[in-house]
Formats: sequence, C-alpha cells, structure tokens
Amino acid sequence: MELLNDLEFRGLVNQMTDEEGLKEQLKQPTTLYTGFDPTADSLHIGHLLPILTLKRFQQAGHQVIALVGGATGMIGDPSGRSDERSLNTLDTVKLFSDRIKDQLSRFLPLEGENPITIRNNYEWTEEMSIIDFLRDIGKHFPISYMLAKDSVDSRMENGISYTEFSYMLLQSYDFLKLYETEKCRLQVGGSDQWGNITAGLELIRRFGHSEKAFGLTVPLVTKSDGQKFGKTAGGAVWLDADKTSPYEFYQFWINVDDADVIKFIKYFTFMSHEEIEALAAEVTEAPEKRVAQRRLAEEMTKLVHGEAGLEQAERITKAFFSGDLMSLQPEDMEDAFKGMPQFELDGERNLVDLLVEAKISPSKRQAREDVTNGAVYLNGEREQALDKMITREDTLGEFTIIRRGKKKYFVIRHV
Repeated sequence: MELLNDLEFRGLVNQMTDEEGLKEQLKQPTTLYTGFDPTADSLHIGHLLPILTLKRFQQAGHQVIALVGGATGMIGDPSGRSDERSLNTLDTVKLFSDRIKDQLSRFLPLEGENPITIRNNYEWTEEMSIIDFLRDIGKHFPISYMLAKDSVDSRMENGISYTEFSYMLLQSYDFLKLYETEKCRLQVGGSDQWGNITAGLELIRRFGHSEKAFGLTVPLVTKSDGQKFGKTAGGAVWLDADKTSPYEFYQFWINVDDADVIKFIKYFTFMSHEEIEALAAEVTEAPEKRVAQRRLAEEMTKLVHGEAGLEQAERITKAFFSGDLMSLQPEDMEDAFKGMPQFELDGERNLVDLLVEAKISPSKRQAREDVTNGAVYLNGEREQALDKMITREDTLGEFTIIRRGKKKYFVIRHV
C-alpha cells in the first residue's frame, strides 16, 4: 500500500488491472518485470521512467526482472508508431542487447540485498520452431481480439506487416514464460504497452493458470506544451556519455520549464514528498531562482553519470555562465563544445573575415560593428581589434572559441 500510495503521489500510475487485487498481491513480495527492446546501442531518458519504477519496487522488497528483448527486438513493436521499423541483423541486436544489459545494471543492482535479475527473451525463442509457436501460442489469439488493440488498429490505415502484427504474441509469450518459470505475477510498462500487457494476461488465463497475474502502466512522459519528452535540437538525450555528454545531460534538465519541473522531480527522483512540496512552493514563490531545476539537474546527472559527471557538468556550466573559459580543464574541452556550431579553419584568418566565413556575423559591416562594440570574445576575453589575426596560438585546448553577444558560442577547429 505504501508503494502504491507513493506511485500515485508521483503520478506514476496510468492504468492497472484489478486495482484491489493488485493491492492485495503487493502486500507480499511479488515478482514483476519490464521489457526493454534493443533498438539502439543505448537507452535514452525516455527509458528512465520504467527503469526507476522498477527500482521503486525493488526497494520496497519485490523481486524485479529486467527483460532485454533480444527476440522482440528482431521484430519491432508497432505501439506508438505510424510506420514500420527498420529490421536489424541478429548480430546487431545481440550487440545492442549486451549494451542495454550493461546500462540496466548501472541502475538496478545485480548484487547485494534483493538483487534484480536480467533475462533475455531470445533464450526461450531461439530454439522454438514457427510451427510450435503458431500451434502453442498463435491458436490462443483470435484475429478480432488482435485487431481491436490500439497498437494494431492505429496502423491499419497506413498498413502493418504480419511481422509487426505478430509482436503482440511474442510479448505475451514472454509474460507467460516468466509467469511459469519465475512466478512473475506483474508486468509494468509504458502506457503504450497496455494492449500487449493485457494480451499477456489473456494468454496466461487461456493456458489455465489459476493464480492471477496483473498489469500496471506508467504514463508516457510529455512536456506541458505537448512536445515529445527527451528530444533536443541535437536529437535524443541518451544515457551513454559518449552519445550525450554529462554537460549536455545536465543542461537538458536545468532548462526544464517551470510548468514541468515538479512533475519531473516526482517522476524521476527519489526525493521525499516533503522535499518535493517545498520545491513546488519555491517554484511558485520565486521561479526566477530556478532552485527546482538545479536540484533536478543535480539528482539526474549524479544518478546517470555519477559524482564525477555531475562535477564536470557543473564546472562547464559555471565557466560558460561567468565567461571564464580559461578555467576549463583539458578533459572538459570536448564535452563543453560538443553540439556548438563549428567551423574548420585552415591556416590563419583576419577576425572580421572569419566572423563572416563562419557565419557568426551576417556581413562584414556587421562583423566590424560587433568587434568594435565589444560584442566578440575570443576564449572568454573581449577582442576589439579589427586587424586581429586568428592563428593556432589563439587556441583553448584544441579550439578557438568565439562568443558573439551574451550566449552565442562558436567553435573554430584548426586543421
């Protein structure tokens, strides 16, 4: 009850099957699972909500299984999509599966008190023949039942292949298999998985199992303006530091809108109800201080990238805010300037000419005005000399960083 009350407070319950039955079931240690299909070589922040929901169950004393979809990842889930996925090779899916497993183990403990289990559904499908699958699983799914599911119905107009149509059967088989071998009684997933989850429950019932199983979905995360969560101008926000640096990750959270920040703190952090309510009051009384955003950025960056990642992100943020780029450490450079507009400079160039060539200023006249008015900075220092030549001696680490105005940064790479 305490766990479900906390999930309700945080807005993490979208739907559940048999609410009273699930409340009764969770009075005792219960095995549950969530699936993660390896569609890329890294998870992104959209996956954090189900991961952290599993962690809440684990901390409450329940047994958690994180299921990597080595088999379902070969097919592609049609849920929430308007078109067919591109199919990856078996070798690619295996590589992605291994990387997803490694990432999951960073958030969900594999050792110690109440460790989680990571399974791969390729284990029980690899040797299964198509005849066995159709006879043993497919016969339990009337076509009318499958067509009624949103994941299928929403794709009927634009078309859905038999491959993706069969995805529901594979995921249902996962639930049945874990129910039979691991005594798994609950599947947790995003709200777009409701149809797949209830199909699994139906398959368990049709196999004649008497002990009831349950489903629970968490909401799909969206911003208050309706935009998709976890996307930036540079693409998805990944959990892999090589794809999204700790600094970029920190900036994503610190730039969250006031209308979203408390919702995201409830979703993604393990802060107490009292702390959250105090931060909500701060947002109402002094939104310009952005106290809640800083706390959210700190909590999330530390969770995903550790103390060292948080320290680096804060160091880079402070350097950009103060304009003191010289304070950056050598190991900060690549991450600090990643994602900024870049221009390759061969040899040396007059500053005014470079501003135009690199499209930092729209014209030579404007470039001269920018320089003489003090709007141009080289590596954090104001530069007002029109005859200034930019050479390799003007580098910070490997780059020359030009700032125009208060916030527009540009990276000059010397080649």
